[in-house]
Amino acid sequence: MKLVVGLGNPGPDYARTRHNVGYRVADLLARELRSDFTVRKFAAEIAEATAGGERLWIMKPQTYMNHSGEAVGPALRWLKIGLPDLVVVHDDIELDAFRVQLKVGGGHSGNNGVKSVNAHVGGPDYARVRVGVGRPPAAADPADWVLGKFPRGQERELEEFLAWATQATRAVVEKGAVKAMNEFNRRKEAGA
Repeated sequence: MKLVVGLGNPGPDYARTRHNVGYRVADLLARELRSDFTVRKFAAEIAEATAGGERLWIMKPQTYMNHSGEAVGPALRWLKIGLPDLVVVHDDIELDAFRVQLKVGGGHSGNNGVKSVNAHVGGPDYARVRVGVGRPPAAADPADWVLGKFPRGQERELEEFLAWATQATRAVVEKGAVKAMNEFNRRKEAGA
């Protein structure tokens, strides 16, 4: 059993923001695995699926980003799985836009959703799919940046990038974090 968590904020006002790339990857993964978010539990929307013979919960916490751990911690305990079976997908301003990087453990890069998950699951030692949204301009507030939308004209690149992040997430579930990192961290971007 694996738990994949896409971080984001609920509601239409946030749907297309940089902060919601985790939700968007979760949506794409569920669609690819022919599942829907029909379960409401642990203050989250959940899709149940199978990937590579592995039972899978795909979760979108509805607690708002900064409180994501309030949904993830109880789900992890209820499923009786440990940190090696948790995969969290989130935006990252430390990575160039349209870049995906996988890692296990490490710092939260200023992402309050990751910080909340760490606090509620007992530490950072789980797989993360870091979805690069780029650094804000020097004078911009990072919070305003992540709550902003990608520029018009980048829709095609964004869709390809989200598909790539979805493939990386699925690779973590099906092949394990180390093999997935070896495959996806060598490439700078989708199609490279």
